[in-house]
Amino acid sequence: MNIDLTVTKKQKAFIDATESEVLFGGAAGGGKSYGQAVDALLFALRYPASKQLILRRTFSELDKSLIRTTLALYPREIYTFNSSSHTGRFKNGSIIDFGYCAAEADVYQYQSAEYDVIRFDELTHFTESQYLYLISRVRGTGNIPKQIKSSTNPGGVGHSWVKARFVDPSPQGESFDGGDGMTRIFIPALLDDNRFLAEGDPHYRDRLLALPEREKKALLYGDWNIFEGQYFDEFDQKKHVVSPFEIPRSWRKYRTVDYGLDRLACLWIAVSPDGVCYVYREFCKSNLTISQAAVGICERTPPTEDIYATLAPPDLWNRSQETGKSKAVLFSEYGVSFTKTSNDRECGWLAIKELLIGGEGRQRLRIFSSCTELIKCLPALTVDKIRPTDCSTEPHDITHAPDALRGFAIYYSRPAEEKGAVRCRWTKDMWEDYLAADDSGKKYLKNKYGEPN
Repeated sequence: MNIDLTVTKKQKAFIDATESEVLFGGAAGGGKSYGQAVDALLFALRYPASKQLILRRTFSELDKSLIRTTLALYPREIYTFNSSSHTGRFKNGSIIDFGYCAAEADVYQYQSAEYDVIRFDELTHFTESQYLYLISRVRGTGNIPKQIKSSTNPGGVGHSWVKARFVDPSPQGESFDGGDGMTRIFIPALLDDNRFLAEGDPHYRDRLLALPEREKKALLYGDWNIFEGQYFDEFDQKKHVVSPFEIPRSWRKYRTVDYGLDRLACLWIAVSPDGVCYVYREFCKSNLTISQAAVGICERTPPTEDIYATLAPPDLWNRSQETGKSKAVLFSEYGVSFTKTSNDRECGWLAIKELLIGGEGRQRLRIFSSCTELIKCLPALTVDKIRPTDCSTEPHDITHAPDALRGFAIYYSRPAEEKGAVRCRWTKDMWEDYLAADDSGKKYLKNKYGEPN
């Protein structure tokens, strides 16, 4: 049978792409979903008994987009869709599974699956860990080509890693070697590339032009340097990232920590005489015990480097039911004594914004280019959907280094608290603990209770 299909030039480029990983997208209205649907149809017909998986972050999104598109496009003489199993079947034995990954753990529902092609619709809605796990399901012993083909707009929780994987390494539309045995290509799609939408809805461009500037740049122009939902849109690598240099010994230096077994993030920050804060070193690693984390921090702090304070959030002072000791006490026993900073999230994020913006055009936050995790994670934070003055805590793996920076920013923005030591009346028990402690323990107790009067 003959199937009448009409596609744009960019959709055809996406369909014809043979790279291991293909990204199609950019602006809204570029015809991405239709291009995916046509490509999946042609692949299924070209390779009998082939297996494909089409994914969205939630199934309701998939149901309202690609499932409807395929039901309207695919001839019923050769294709049937089972709404219970969410599987489309062709008469030649090819199948298309429609799936979702709302939570990180949802990827494991595909643990034993094998697909010839996996298609991500709105790739920036997925985390990098989800993507890397799922592409491992592209496998099989047949002679059918294996690919990962995705479509997306800028924005979402995965914006930064998608940009780094597909957009930044090579000019748009040019194939490149990913360095891991995979070839990749980014095929941009703008509204002007989709003449069918322009003809069918001539006022669509006007509605995009009416959007706020940031959303307009992302959705109309496909600008990957700014995206909807980005919390720190003030961050600019050209302004805030600098080449490393030797920090003068006279500058005041801080360490600031965010710790959990899932991830330690420790930043070293030096403040210049004119008030510019330089993040000059970072130590970020997962699955470290407190002793390992403390040793790692100490090993990376030269003996000649005078640290004014090591900042940590209040939750590290919560006592464990098992040991009766807090994480802060345990860190101090291994040579890292903390000063408590505030855990006010919204004020902390605003304090970072103040450092990024600075005054009179002079940014007060600079990050050494060697601090790659903070540079990657800070601009990737998105606005919380429920509390727009807060950052989203998902994906969690990008929050640790920014959380450490937040602890410093809110502490530093209250210099009055640093000028004079807070004095308080100590109890007998406090004095007993102090007199029995070594030098580091005494320093820790003063940080915890304040100077005795």
